[in-house]
Amino acid sequence: MTTDKTGSGGIHGSVARRLPDFFRWFTAVAAASSVFVLGWIFWEVFQEAKPALEEYGLGFLTGAQWQPNRDRYGVLPFLVGTVATAIIALLLAFPPGLAIAIFLSEDFLPRHARDFVRFVVELLAAIPSVVYGLWGIFVVVPLIQSLGTWVTERFGHLPFLTGPAYGNSLLTAGVVLALMVLPTITAISRASLVAVPRTLREGAYALGATRWETILGVILPTAAPGVVAATILALGRAMGETMAVAMLIGNSSRLSWSLFAPSGTLASLLANQFGEAEGMQVAALMYAALVLVALTLAVNFAGEAVLRYTERRTAGIR
Repeated sequence: MTTDKTGSGGIHGSVARRLPDFFRWFTAVAAASSVFVLGWIFWEVFQEAKPALEEYGLGFLTGAQWQPNRDRYGVLPFLVGTVATAIIALLLAFPPGLAIAIFLSEDFLPRHARDFVRFVVELLAAIPSVVYGLWGIFVVVPLIQSLGTWVTERFGHLPFLTGPAYGNSLLTAGVVLALMVLPTITAISRASLVAVPRTLREGAYALGATRWETILGVILPTAAPGVVAATILALGRAMGETMAVAMLIGNSSRLSWSLFAPSGTLASLLANQFGEAEGMQVAALMYAALVLVALTLAVNFAGEAVLRYTERRTAGIR
């Protein structure tokens, strides 16, 4: 019996010693595979976009005409629409998202009530984008059109508020995108706030800080890297959203700076035209996809730099 126990223990001990090595190699392979797949996707898109790259060069980025019947292609209106809708969504979603995260991470409500509100907010992330699009058509479009008519009549001399006001517009897409990225900001920011050590809260209270002084002066700066990460993910989601934006933005190829004018994004351009494209139009659309990938990567690299800077600034607090 003693020999069996020893042998069994030896086998289990050997397996236990090998598990960390296996897990390390597995995670390394998974990480390398992710990088390989991303590079593969980028290469395939580049190969398909090569004819348009050779034909239009960098002028593709500054051109404002998209005319497939004449083989004239420029994505400046769609590039502006992509960036504008993402910024509008972030500006509208970040303040309430962070406020909800603070509300759910602190003891403002009983635990069961906080869990219910958190579940409802996170449930928004599970709703398909086409449902958001339908909701936007029947609810947001009439509201934006009514509001836009009133605003353009009084402030139409401003370049961003010129009329006429359309229901399917840049602002409509931005408003719906804000609701779509709100759960991302809230969930990740709340997790970062909850992870702040309780000793920091108790230390701030012991020094005489009020509740809001503790939240704004200690907890938020400590959780800042997580909040920044949530913002980056939300921005990436807003830039890549397709179906809801295609249903609400108006899909116009004209360059307009008004919030109440129809516009387009790179993702909606691909969704609307790829099915019927042929010849040089396919290459132009793949060029647009390449621009979208590059734009997303640039945003992530910039976000990573901001995240590292935030971590360095808050290192002393932690």
